[in-house]
Amino acid sequence: MKHLLLAVLLATMPAGAQIEKIIIPAGTPEEKAIQAASAETDAQKRVAMWQDFLKQFASNPQAVAYGNWQLSQQSLDQGDNAKALDYGEKAVAAQANNMEILLSVTTAAQRMKDNGKIVEYASRGGAAFNGIARQAKPAGMEDDAFALKIKQDQDPWRSSYEYLEAAGLNAIVAEEDAKKRMGYVEQYMAAFPNSRLQEQVMQMAVYTLAQLQDSKRLSSFSEKALAADPNGMSTLVVLAVAFAEFQDPALATRSETYARKALGLPQTQTKLDDDQYRLYSGLAHSALGYALMRQDKTLPAITELKTASTELKGHTDSYA
Repeated sequence: MKHLLLAVLLATMPAGAQIEKIIIPAGTPEEKAIQAASAETDAQKRVAMWQDFLKQFASNPQAVAYGNWQLSQQSLDQGDNAKALDYGEKAVAAQANNMEILLSVTTAAQRMKDNGKIVEYASRGGAAFNGIARQAKPAGMEDDAFALKIKQDQDPWRSSYEYLEAAGLNAIVAEEDAKKRMGYVEQYMAAFPNSRLQEQVMQMAVYTLAQLQDSKRLSSFSEKALAADPNGMSTLVVLAVAFAEFQDPALATRSETYARKALGLPQTQTKLDDDQYRLYSGLAHSALGYALMRQDKTLPAITELKTASTELKGHTDSYA
C-alpha cells in the first residue's frame, strides 16, 4: 500500500524578520573596492580581490555579507558547489534575511542535493517575505492603504519567494528518510503559511505520517488537509490510502469514509480530465478494497479491487 500512496502523491505534484538589504554607502572605501573587484575580468584575480575585500573590511557586517555572497556566486559559476554553499552560509550568517543571498545559497544547496539545507534556506526566505505583512501599521493609515503598502513591499520579492516555495517542496518530496521529511514539512509549513502549494504539502505530510505509522498526528493533519480542500479528490484519496495502512479497524473505517466520499464526487466538481479522473477513481477503489479487507469484508473488497484493476490498467505504476 505504501507504493499506492506514493502513486497518489506523484499524481498530484505539479516567521521571522523582514527582508534585509546590503547597504554600502557611496564613496566609502568598501564601495570603491566593490567597483574594482566587479570590473576585474579575470575570474581568478576577481576571486582574490573578493578574498582581500573580506580581510580588509572584516569589521563591517554589510561588507562581510556582500563579499561572501560574491564569492559564493563566483564559486557557483566555476562549478565548485561545496565552496559556493560554504561562502553562502557565511553570507547568511552576516545577514540572515537577505532574499538575494538566500536564493544563492539555496541554489548551491540544490546543486549539492542537500535537502535539509534547501528547506532551511528556502524557509528562511519564506519567513522573511511573510514578515513584511507583520510590520506595524503607521498611525493614521487606513486599512486599505496599509494592505496596498504591504503588497507593494512584497511585489519586488514575489518571484523569489515563489521560487523558494517550489524549491522547498521539491526538496521535501526528494527526501527518502521519513523522519527527516516530516521535520522538513513542519519547517516549511511555518515559513510558507497559506502556500499556493499547500495541497501538495499536506498530502506529503499525510504520506509521511502513514509511513511513520503515527496515527495520532495523521488524524490531526487530515483535519487540516480537509479544511484546506474539503472536496479535493486527490486529498481524499491520499487520506483513504493513508488510513488503510493501519491495522486498527477504526482507522480502516475512516479510510472507507474518505474513499467513498472521493468516489461520490461528480467529475465536473473535481475539475479533472477523463484520464486523471480514472486514475483517482481507480486509486480510491483500491484504497476502499484494502480498507474493506482490514474489516474482514472480503467479498465487497474483491469487487472494489477488481474495479480498481480495470481503471488503473492505463497507469503502469499505480496498476502495479
